[in-house]
Amino acid sequence: MIFDLDGTLCDTSADLIAAANAAFRELGRDIALDHDRPEDRATALRGGKAMLRLGLSRLGAVDDDEVDAGYQPLLDAYESAVCVHTTFFPGAREANLRLREAGWATGICTNKPERMAHALMTELGARQEFDSLVGADTLPVRKPDPAPLREAVARAGGDPMRYVLVGDTTTDRDTARAAGVPVLLVGFLSPVAHLEGDAELDGFHEIETALSAVLPLAQTSR
Repeated sequence: MIFDLDGTLCDTSADLIAAANAAFRELGRDIALDHDRPEDRATALRGGKAMLRLGLSRLGAVDDDEVDAGYQPLLDAYESAVCVHTTFFPGAREANLRLREAGWATGICTNKPERMAHALMTELGARQEFDSLVGADTLPVRKPDPAPLREAVARAGGDPMRYVLVGDTTTDRDTARAAGVPVLLVGFLSPVAHLEGDAELDGFHEIETALSAVLPLAQTSR
């Protein structure tokens, strides 16, 4: 079982938005994203540049060069405060522990840079609870390329012919489809029904039931 991180295991939106707002200040732009706005929270989970584009779009036309200029300040701000407000979604940590007790290997495959993902999970006291962690820069490619997902399975010691991805975005769905494996989708911060995953979780208490439905699909010849 491989989990996405942002928006799936953890609500990282507040810390990501704080980093984006620091980048806007660095750019000298009088704009700030608001964690109380659903659009801003959902955009935070699509990445740093998506947040920068959203904020800058509220001031007018977006200049790609300005987005690029703000990206490194955003990363720097986030790395310096990666786990101020971040928490696990309800039941996520417990569900992972139940799966491990049932004999599953578990890991994380995220498009967050590996060192930041490692730092976040370490600060949450949970890094040792996952057998692998693959980030955006672990390999030369990132999700939705299936290679990072397969690498997370391999590093976890999992069966390359039998695994499942849990995620929350189009990227996660497309990654699973490219790998030829099932995807369970959670919609804690944005709707996922339109993504047409193999199962949708309203909460992590449902994960065993969802798995029983998709396990016959959890085979790949890739």
